[in-house]
Amino acid sequence: MKTVSQRLDYFKLSPKASSKYAEFSTLLSKTPFLTELAHLVTLRASQINGCAFCVDMHVKEAKIHGERELRLHHVAVWRESPLFSDRERAALEWTEALTVLSPHGVSDAIYNSVREQFSEQELADLSLLVVAINGWNRLSVAFRNVPGSADKLYGLDKAGLA
Repeated sequence: MKTVSQRLDYFKLSPKASSKYAEFSTLLSKTPFLTELAHLVTLRASQINGCAFCVDMHVKEAKIHGERELRLHHVAVWRESPLFSDRERAALEWTEALTVLSPHGVSDAIYNSVREQFSEQELADLSLLVVAINGWNRLSVAFRNVPGSADKLYGLDKAGLA
């Protein structure tokens, strides 16, 4: 088994910026309409970005908040899965479009499809959530945050997924 060790602790080295970024993310995750989608969105972006720390964290958070395990397994294959609503599918599609930016930006077809499910305010909040998780993914991948290393700090040990 490969042992991964964290390269550096950006929270300790840049505490003000890190805590403001965490505050930004917390604010978004507590936005009422996002509470129903945040776990799916953050998990999907983290999968795409190959962020082991964040995939681990968001699976555990979702489990603690009552998400069904099968749906968590299906996030990676959401297009083929019957387990997601139209609104959840739109959120996952938007997440993918903003996480893997096309050289030509986000197409009108994707934008219009997503707008059928979300108000302008909701789409703005959803977009900011995607921006936030992509930033966390980049930090965790760059500095090799170790999956599970913050479980006790964030209460994720309560997920029962060791």
